[in-house]
Amino acid sequence: MDIETFVQRSLGEWRSQRSAHHLAFAHFEEVRSTITIEPLTIDEPGVLELCKRYDVGPEIVVSPFKMSWEGESDWDEDEVMAGSTILVPVPDSATTGKLLREQGYAETMEAVGSYCLGEDGTFVLTTSYDRAAAEEKIWFATPNLRFRVSLIKTSDGKGVTTASFSSEVRRNPIP
Repeated sequence: MDIETFVQRSLGEWRSQRSAHHLAFAHFEEVRSTITIEPLTIDEPGVLELCKRYDVGPEIVVSPFKMSWEGESDWDEDEVMAGSTILVPVPDSATTGKLLREQGYAETMEAVGSYCLGEDGTFVLTTSYDRAAAEEKIWFATPNLRFRVSLIKTSDGKGVTTASFSSEVRRNPIP
């Protein structure tokens, strides 16, 4: 699988249930959310802006997309978690590359992660931030069921502060 195939398989509206263990707080959290992944064109202003900031020629990016989410957590039942980010894959080869992100996963700041796709189709994204590092693995069990495992690590990568598992069921594919 290459990054274009992975993004194409990810498009649509997903219902997600995530179990997170916040080891630093000795707390378990359940999060239910809706995630929407939609394609963008290379000439979208947000895509061009990310390319410009990271000095990446738009002609080498493939399959940019926008991910939006809205959900609720049992940790703070009054707060609705919502947001969106633009993601721009920049392949180095058929199975590796960089992923430019308007907003990161572990910290709400722009970020560049490194991705690779395994022979089994598992997408692995590693991103370093100022105070943390994140590792995410996503794979498909069926075309409409995917799983995601995320680790938030200390900035030196030696300790884990949060571990989570998500199952995501596609409700509405985007053609």
